[in-house]
This record gives sequence, structure tokens and C-alpha cells, in this order.
Amino acid sequence: MAPRIGYLLPTRERVMEGQHETGPLLALAERAEALGYDSIWVGDSLLARPRHDPMTLLAAVAARTRRVEMGTAVLLPALRNPVLLAHQWATLDRLAEGRMILGVGIASNVQNIRDEFEAAGVPWDKRLGRMLEGLRLCRALWTGEPVEWDGRWRVKAGTLGPTPHRPGGPPIWVAGNAEPTIERVGRHFDGWFPNGPTPAQYAETWRAMQAAAQAAGRPPGAITGAAYLTLAVDENAARAHERMDRFLAQYYGQRPDVMRKRQACFAGPLAAAREWLAAYAEAGVTHFALRFAGEHERQLELLARLRDDLRLPAPRHAG
Repeated sequence: MAPRIGYLLPTRERVMEGQHETGPLLALAERAEALGYDSIWVGDSLLARPRHDPMTLLAAVAARTRRVEMGTAVLLPALRNPVLLAHQWATLDRLAEGRMILGVGIASNVQNIRDEFEAAGVPWDKRLGRMLEGLRLCRALWTGEPVEWDGRWRVKAGTLGPTPHRPGGPPIWVAGNAEPTIERVGRHFDGWFPNGPTPAQYAETWRAMQAAAQAAGRPPGAITGAAYLTLAVDENAARAHERMDRFLAQYYGQRPDVMRKRQACFAGPLAAAREWLAAYAEAGVTHFALRFAGEHERQLELLARLRDDLRLPAPRHAG
């Protein structure tokens, strides 16, 4: 069985380079679909890591593609009013005819992201509760039935329309590696979408997550094992590592050795990239979202060729 492979559009990188135009980004999305990629992803930030608004851009991608799934890697729901988010996402899911995946996270604890929350008027220490309650409210509104809600937000017999293309709304994949994430995803969400664990760490967490899903009475396959991975593929390994370090330093404004410890990164030749991805697939990943450290057109072509040869065992379920 071959895993599904997606591509992250370089929205952050293009804005950093002073290239704010959307046409080249949409062309990359079309090219990825033509090459056989299964999904297109965009990141999210307001001020900390400036980039295009993810939902607006994905609406344009939906209009320019026909087959690929699309999603956020990852959206920060705590920054948004959930009633507005539910309405926007339902409309987006209708535009895409059910091809949307809502990837979400609570944000990294670094100063510029804390400043971003302050600028948006959102208390930093309330972000997890806001995200979880907000997503529950979104799901309630996506039913199309009248909703009564009395929590952080108040809704009085509110009815949302349109409802999403998929009954109940899009699948929600949750980022993060913290212990509570295991139980949370296993019991309540549709996928796990981390960017940090090694294959061994991924396998251990994935087994625990599947066990939590089984204990909650969910059927096998109820949750998707996904991963957000960064690659610099080059037959010259030294050049690949240099490009990766430069990319991480510019993107995050931190030392690349620090970022490599926090995020799963690969730098090296194509054959080794295949082995690296295969190790994650063996650990339980069935959907990859790949971010390239520069040279997007070339790496899109390379990884598309690799995908044709990447046939891996079906994921094991906890039993």
C-alpha cells in the first residue's frame, strides 16, 4: 500500500522574499496535482510568520484543482471566533466539494507567537481551551441543526448554512506530541499531524493513540496517521545540509541545530530520502505533508518520482 503524499505551498517563504503574488503559488498547486500528489497544504500565522491567509488561498486552490485534498498545516483556531470559522470552513468545503482537511494546533511557545496572540486579543494561557471548545462548537454548527451554546461563546438557536459538503464537517487532524494529545486524538479527532517525532517516537505514540481509540469504541482506521516533514533533497549531501540549515535559520530566526531537534528534517540524496520516509510509513504514517527547503519545482519532480516506488505495508492497528 502506498501512503498519500502532500505538498506544502511556500506561502511563508515567498512573503519573506518579498514575493506577495498568489499566481506562482497557485501554479505550484496545479503542478503538484499534475504530478500525482494527493494533497496541498498551507500554513497559518498572522504576524509572527507573515504569510497568505490560509482559507482565502485554499479557496483559490480549490477552484484551480479537481482531485487533490487540501488542508491547513496547521491552523490556529484559538485566534478565530469559532462561529466565523465554522461558516468560512463550511463554505470552503463546499467550494472544494469535500476535499478539505482541517489541521489544527495550539501554537509553539515562542515569544513572537505569544505577541501574535496578544495582538489578536487572545489570552495565551487560554489557547488550548479556546481551541477545544471552539472546535466542538464548529462541529455542532456543521450539523445544520439549531445550536444552543453557553460557554466562551454564546449561541441562541443558531443555524449555520451552508453545511459542509461532508456530513458533520471535514476531518480534523491535531498537531502536537504532548501526552494529553494521545488521549484527545484517540477519543475525539480524526487524525494525528505532528512535525517533530522520530520514526521510533512516532510508532510508540501511534500505538498508544490507536489503543485510546479502541478503548473509546472507535473502529480500526478511525484516525489517520499523518506527518509534516521538511526535506532538502540533493545528491550532494553537504549542499543539502547547507540548504536545510539556511532555510531553518531564515524561516524561524533561530539556530538550525535547535530547530532540527524540534522538527523532523531530512537533508541528503533521493535514495536516502526514500528510506527516511519508509521508516515513518512503517511507524504508522499513511499521509505525508512534505515541506521543501527551497528549489520547489525541482523537489516536486524528484519526490513525485520517489512516490511511484514507495509501496509500503498497510498500517498496523492496535489489537
